Amino acid sequence: MTEPKTHTLDAPGAVLYYDVRGNDASTKPVLLAIGSPMGAEGFVTLAGHFTDRTVVTYDPRGAGRSKRTDGALETPVEEQADDLHRLIDALGAGPVDIFASSGGAVNALALAARHPDQIRTLVAHEPPSAQDLPDREQVLAACEGIKQTYLREGFGPGMAKFIAMVSYDGPLPDGYADQPGPDPAMFGLPTEDDGARDDALLRLNMPACPAYQHDFDALRAAPCRIVIGVGADSSRMIAGRGGISVAERLGAPPVTFPGDHGGFLGGEYGGMGKPDEFAATLRGVLDD
Repeated sequence: MTEPKTHTLDAPGAVLYYDVRGNDASTKPVLLAIGSPMGAEGFVTLAGHFTDRTVVTYDPRGAGRSKRTDGALETPVEEQADDLHRLIDALGAGPVDIFASSGGAVNALALAARHPDQIRTLVAHEPPSAQDLPDREQVLAACEGIKQTYLREGFGPGMAKFIAMVSYDGPLPDGYADQPGPDPAMFGLPTEDDGARDDALLRLNMPACPAYQHDFDALRAAPCRIVIGVGADSSRMIAGRGGISVAERLGAPPVTFPGDHGGFLGGEYGGMGKPDEFAATLRGVLDD
């Protein structure tokens, strides 16, 4: 595998950055590894486990290097799916295999409903979809509360509330959104407001991503293969529960992956999952 080569793609309202780790000798489909708002740098370790094929990573609209040029402060899932469609077209390498994590899994499922011909296999790992959760209203209220806390108080308080929510074990109780958030310092987060209000997670993805309504009829009819992944250590948390609910609607059990929501991380963003075991499980799914 070569060193990654960075490219840009002009899209309406944004310039998208993506990196290609090429393997010209491979006959396997290109592997597109995506998150949201996690960008390309979150998949460096995972890409290193797939040197037998070309791996493409990218920064989603509004995150990392992929700056918006239209000044918009919301990023609908449909817009992210359109970006993925443009990216695969630009690669000229479809149908591709996709490993999609978190919000990226929601976006990739939207792509699969709209452009299934561009995909061979989609592995959607822990899409934080609230659509069919029993505590849907509580989850969406909490997401809106996180966004409003960020807008009022800044990054530290907003992110502290986010961490508490996504690590909550089991369904959120009534009134959860009205509870005060934890001290940001508990998580090593800043307590002072720097005035910035352009964080991709707290402003762009909340609550549009968990509130997205999947087209399950289109997904069940899609000719591509769709596999839902759930972390062995995070199945009772919001994203894991969301993945299980999506798998149930698709009519197939989820695949259990080692670790938690970030099981593929190998030190990126300070997170350490179980990258070797995770990559082996992903390879087994893709080669099945």
